[in-house]
Amino acid sequence: MDNLKTIIETLSAEDKREFTVFIRRQKKSKNRKDFELFKILQEKKDYKAKEVVAKLYPEKPNTVAYHALRKRLIRHLLDFIVLKRMDEDTSSASSVMGMISMSQYLLGKGRHKLAWQFLKKGEKQAQESEQFHLLNTIYNLQIEYSVHNPDEALQLTVVKWEENKRLADEDERATIANSLIQQSLDLVKLTGGNIDFEKIIREVLEGYGLSEAVSKRPRLFFNLMSIARSAALVKKDYHAFAPFLVSKYEEFEQQHGFSQSNLYYKLNLLYMVSHVLYRSKQFDESIQYLDLLLENLSEGKKAYFEIFYPKYCLLLAANLVFSNQSEKATEVLEQMREGNKYKLSDKEEIEVIINLGFYYFQQEKHEKAARCLRELNRSDQYYEKKMGREWVIKKNMSEMIFYYDFGDYDLAINKLRTIERNYVEVFAQPNYQNVKPFIQLIKLLFKDPSLVSKPNFMEIVDNSLQFLPFEEEDLQAVSFYAWLKSKMTKKGYYETLLALTNDNKKEDAKIN
Repeated sequence: MDNLKTIIETLSAEDKREFTVFIRRQKKSKNRKDFELFKILQEKKDYKAKEVVAKLYPEKPNTVAYHALRKRLIRHLLDFIVLKRMDEDTSSASSVMGMISMSQYLLGKGRHKLAWQFLKKGEKQAQESEQFHLLNTIYNLQIEYSVHNPDEALQLTVVKWEENKRLADEDERATIANSLIQQSLDLVKLTGGNIDFEKIIREVLEGYGLSEAVSKRPRLFFNLMSIARSAALVKKDYHAFAPFLVSKYEEFEQQHGFSQSNLYYKLNLLYMVSHVLYRSKQFDESIQYLDLLLENLSEGKKAYFEIFYPKYCLLLAANLVFSNQSEKATEVLEQMREGNKYKLSDKEEIEVIINLGFYYFQQEKHEKAARCLRELNRSDQYYEKKMGREWVIKKNMSEMIFYYDFGDYDLAINKLRTIERNYVEVFAQPNYQNVKPFIQLIKLLFKDPSLVSKPNFMEIVDNSLQFLPFEEEDLQAVSFYAWLKSKMTKKGYYETLLALTNDNKKEDAKIN
């Protein structure tokens, strides 16, 4: 594929609209060839170079002009992406880089006093956000131009430069350690063994002399917890990961805490803790950490609010659903879609729609649930690219049971066949061991709905599905099983779901 086309395909619909304004900002010509090329490369068809040239220059093909045009469009894209990343950057790196660039420009123009002011501002921000590679550039500039600033002791700058090199080296070792930890966790995932997060992380950190650094520096701590979390998400080992993450977070908070400059990492960790508690069915505890997230969010930048508030609402709604507050959960997401205080990303908008659909379904508001399904009208390929393959499988299974309860049996059967046809290799993986037999049980239900209420059907279920202990069973898997059990017991879906997931009713919550 054309590399330029590949770059353009990474842009969202909103990015493309913004780039259109950006590329036409100079208004030198109404018929700009670079903009015309941008539109051609957005088309689905992969044109050959000769075809693009013919489209751009129909009267007299000009290959030389075409290649010059490509270079100009790439420069525009580079400028746009750099500016956009600077605008969206929450780590202060872009601000520091801007101050370095300005100081270098002023130094080159002989405006040393003003340049030094920008260097000092950049130094402070870089220190607060642990941008050691940028600090190295700042200290080198301060040393190089020290003759123009006699008020700043050169020896002090050299001492700071040496300390910064030590921290930069610590960062590099942390990067290596993170990769080794990731490799060890991946190996455990492949072999199917239990993950001892504490042991794996401790051994690598001790080997690289990083135990103390990670216990004091928020960014290193956050990066390490993110790696461990990714392993827990893939293996769905929330039961083991939750106490580990909570204890590590509380230990870090009590011993060192988070400064205002490290609020971004604290917000990420609070969300991480809330999410893993939710997935391990500790809904009250999850909401408590979400309250802390919201409290800290109110003290941060507007950019943080735009990043974390939609995540907060989605996770709060999910917790409310399993706390017997489905109506309130629906209100949270409805207000989220109607509000204009923040802009949802494409992914967040999709999550809101499908979650609302499920909540309406639980409340037996079938028309509203059907409306949500109609909004998800893009192809599976589109959603897989946007949300991931597992999400698409869950979407198809949700649609299958929705259609069945709506009375659209043909659509339900077609959706079931789609699942069987497209995801055979996925269901062979250990994490999906129950999906294939679950689909077979659904086929029996579709073939003879009266079968599920007969005593021998429960025996078939027991022989088909392998359940983990209550604390370890995946929450989303239970949500789908709850629908089948509601058919067997002739009870409401939401009532059954709550019985299966409420930790205070373990006797009623037995899977079988």
